[in-house]
Amino acid sequence: MGRSGSGKSSALHLLEDEGFTCIDNIPVTLLPALVEQILPTASQQQSDFAIGIDARNINSNLNQLVDFIDSGSIPRANIQVIFLDSSTEVLLKRFSETRRRHPLSDESTGLHEAIAEESEILAPVAKIADYTLDTTQLSLHELRSAVKRLIVGEQSKGMAIMFKSFGFKYGIPIDMDFVFDVRCLPNPFWNQALREQTGLDNGVTEFLSAEQDVNDMFNDICDFLQKWIPKFEQNNRSYLTVAIGCTGGRHRSVYMCERLAKALKNDYKNVQARHRQLGTH
Repeated sequence: MGRSGSGKSSALHLLEDEGFTCIDNIPVTLLPALVEQILPTASQQQSDFAIGIDARNINSNLNQLVDFIDSGSIPRANIQVIFLDSSTEVLLKRFSETRRRHPLSDESTGLHEAIAEESEILAPVAKIADYTLDTTQLSLHELRSAVKRLIVGEQSKGMAIMFKSFGFKYGIPIDMDFVFDVRCLPNPFWNQALREQTGLDNGVTEFLSAEQDVNDMFNDICDFLQKWIPKFEQNNRSYLTVAIGCTGGRHRSVYMCERLAKALKNDYKNVQARHRQLGTH
């Protein structure tokens, strides 16, 4: 909840990335029916919902919101009310820069008057907030981090890290953030006994694990990712794709993806490996 331009949409997008079902600008009069639908039964698992409410609801409806929260339809311990606010000067600047129309402005109401009116309309909601987040000095990344800390906390899913192996002879994937070339490493393809195997098979993994260059490459890539992944997480990235390529995409790149994924699973919740040339996209 909060004033227009204070960052509600960005907050809801962050919560969507964290697995919340988000509903923006629902009329308060529809809340009881919605709650009846989403409250879990004995056989259902509780889901996380985030509802955005702003001054597009009329005054009387917002007063009903206060009454609804106080009614106990949902245990108060299961509700967290976050009110996003910002200084009038910053709101004026944001609307001016984005050229968006304030929802309360019209032919007879200018932007400054609309912002002041909205503040009065939202006063009852602001009073019941568990936490007021002032976004005046916050960048987009800082806002998303603050919302994640307040609402998601330790339950955050974290950034999804995908390792994708591929063969350079078939083209480089377009959906990657980093690409590493391991064609300089010893190639099991030239070992007749290993040619028909892949980087998932014991023969290939034993062959590559015994090579010092392979281990050095693994350590260098792993150290690089361990250093820079936290920086991407701090910018609230939801996904990071690391592509590893060899010539055919069946031996060295597959092995390296699997080994890196296994190593990073110790520190990150959502790590996966996919192999394009093996048909696991």
